[in-house]
Amino acid sequence: MSTTTHHDQPASLPTRLFNLADHEARARDRLDASAWAYYSGGAADEITLRANRAAWDALALRPRVLRPLAGLSLASQLLGQALPCPLLVAPMAHQRLAHPDGELATAVAAAAVGAGLVLSQQSSHPLEAVAAHCLADPERGPFWFQLHALGERGWLRELIARAEAAGVEALVLTVDAPLNGVRDRERRAGFALPAGLATPHLPPASASSLDGLLAQAPSWDDVAWLQANSRLPLLLKGVTHPLDAAQACALGVAGLIVSNHGGRVLDTMPASATLLPEVAAVVAGRCALLVDGGIRRGTDVLKALALGADAVLIGRPVLHGLASAGAAGVAHVLRLLQDELAAAMALCGLRNLSEIDPSCLQSPRDIRT
Repeated sequence: MSTTTHHDQPASLPTRLFNLADHEARARDRLDASAWAYYSGGAADEITLRANRAAWDALALRPRVLRPLAGLSLASQLLGQALPCPLLVAPMAHQRLAHPDGELATAVAAAAVGAGLVLSQQSSHPLEAVAAHCLADPERGPFWFQLHALGERGWLRELIARAEAAGVEALVLTVDAPLNGVRDRERRAGFALPAGLATPHLPPASASSLDGLLAQAPSWDDVAWLQANSRLPLLLKGVTHPLDAAQACALGVAGLIVSNHGGRVLDTMPASATLLPEVAAVVAGRCALLVDGGIRRGTDVLKALALGADAVLIGRPVLHGLASAGAAGVAHVLRLLQDELAAAMALCGLRNLSEIDPSCLQSPRDIRT
């Protein structure tokens, strides 16, 4: 398998790409079967993967009319930083499988449209290079770094110091994937990482046995250690149970990301949209709250904010845009979501994000009556 699995990339955005599904279809045509299986597949029977999408579809919007709309804005604040729009790119591994520029293209595109970026620890490019491609843009969103494999603490201190020096503004610890899910689609396709694909942020000796992986699984002690050993805010990604949310808030974490890992880890988990309200009720504004999983339309973003999220993370659609047309494709995917969100807000009588609340959604009681 070669180090890239794409066809030659166009210099500009192709025509007739009108929504995220169009980018997905183009990406499927351009990626080889194994890379497509790695990016698009879920765990086991992919029940959770399908549920993520279906749950957003099942929510109905409840618009208001004849309200003032002039000056409609997608801007807000997140962790004390200006947030031009409530979109961040989710941490996704090995983006050079989709395009030779990988995370560099994603960083440029996200910054150009004001979206935030969470760089995966399994990035194909060093975090310093990615930072150089986004931090200089005055209109950019937040730049965060994900930790997944913690490794030996001396090495981890060095990685955190690198992140701080590079300009990273928060750390995101993924807590729901101590090992990979049972990914049948990936195995049937014979997926393997290409030889020589760079992984500049992984520990020098990663465990491969089940016992080794479980011994290295992050714990609440690791959360406390990270808080004590970095000046950066810490968010936990993959918190879905109210009891875990309560414990995280008690420790004073900066934020939580409600996520079932895109349906890639534990199959038959509930959809992110189903899990979000219970976590939001526990958090009750004590920390930032974000969500990912199955978001494909601006209306989905509005629904997520109505359920209590401060912002959303976009995963696979960004990879589709990257495979479809490089940086231009990523920017187009994010801009489509922004434009659709603005349209949905206007059509629901909403002028800014602070006006979005549960009353924007049709409740089960509304449906019965």
